[in-house]
Amino acid sequence: MSRPARVTHASTRAAVLDLVRAAGMISRVGLVNASGLTGGTISTVVRGLIDEGLVAETGHAESTGGKRRVMLQLNHFARYAVGVHLDDARITYVLTNLGGAVVARISRPGSASEDPAAVVARMAREVDALIDSVGVDRDRVLGLGLVSAGSPGFGEDLERATGLPVVLDDDATAAAIGEHWSGGVGATATFAALCMGSGIGAGIVLGGTTYRGPGGQAGGIGHACLDVDGPPCPCGARGCLEVLAGPAAVVAQARANRSLARAAGLGRKGSAPVAADFAAISRAARQGDGRALALLERSARYVAAAARTLANALDLEVLVLTGPSFAIAGSTYLPVLREELDRAFIARGVHPVSVRLSPSAASAPAIGAAAIVLQSELVPRSQGLRLPDDLAAGEPPVFQHAR
Repeated sequence: MSRPARVTHASTRAAVLDLVRAAGMISRVGLVNASGLTGGTISTVVRGLIDEGLVAETGHAESTGGKRRVMLQLNHFARYAVGVHLDDARITYVLTNLGGAVVARISRPGSASEDPAAVVARMAREVDALIDSVGVDRDRVLGLGLVSAGSPGFGEDLERATGLPVVLDDDATAAAIGEHWSGGVGATATFAALCMGSGIGAGIVLGGTTYRGPGGQAGGIGHACLDVDGPPCPCGARGCLEVLAGPAAVVAQARANRSLARAAGLGRKGSAPVAADFAAISRAARQGDGRALALLERSARYVAAAARTLANALDLEVLVLTGPSFAIAGSTYLPVLREELDRAFIARGVHPVSVRLSPSAASAPAIGAAAIVLQSELVPRSQGLRLPDDLAAGEPPVFQHAR
């Protein structure tokens, strides 16, 4: 593997650290072979990482006739990151270790009725409670990732209130990064995380690289047109997935049936966040209300059609359903999407699309938000130093730092 002429120390350190993370366990010789860096460089970087407590020596590899190689692995509890998913219905907080595993999690009522200053103050208190709940030293927390369906405008305020560096991102993209980071999909897989909370979006990873697009709007599947003569959408188009079959559309359809609205326990319009009303309809469907189930199945058919278009356009290998609304209604949507992609994915003769429900769908965006913070520490900054396909964890995202 050819080496770039110049690689900064920070990039080299990050590359080695990420190789250790991705491999699980690896020797210094393995790092030389995987990175293309010299043995001297690897020895220097590894010694520094051990001194920082980020990497630990852990036993020896089996003998192949010579001296047994010392194995290295990430010290998962050397650093931590906070992830926060801000939604009208819920604010979800997670604290993850350096390997991305969740060590603490809390969920609190959403922020729809509060002014931004009150939301920031409350979030700062809840972040403090999250960190204190496991007794982690604050100086071991790398930062805080804050994600939402839009872009919250108070990142700088939250940074001042918590004393932590804050990075902002889209919740669907964060969910995709979280799935990728946790090892739930292959290191170089082309996949999408279809995220449904109050709305619908998709995070995209192409060959191990997070793809946002030049305007940061890639994955806007909620605005895929499924009916050119359909109802108008706030985006300016007609017949978008969001207005035909998104959570708000399902709630509006349920409200149009007064008997169903009463049975599902829906209050007056606007009295509860969309995601909360959608959850109530989903619960009614699980409890045997055929009208509620019919609405969800109709929505699922539209979502499946949009997902097929996305899969065809990107030649996806994996599609993960995630987000709070899929967490509660995923069992209805999953078989419909699987059937659609098994039947009509254009490349099905070459490879299938694996469609799965995230095991942590309710908190996946928050986990991904923490993973973004971890990536800022672990993923190489240099575009010249490429990781090998079997270990790559993707290119670094374009961070929107609060400050």
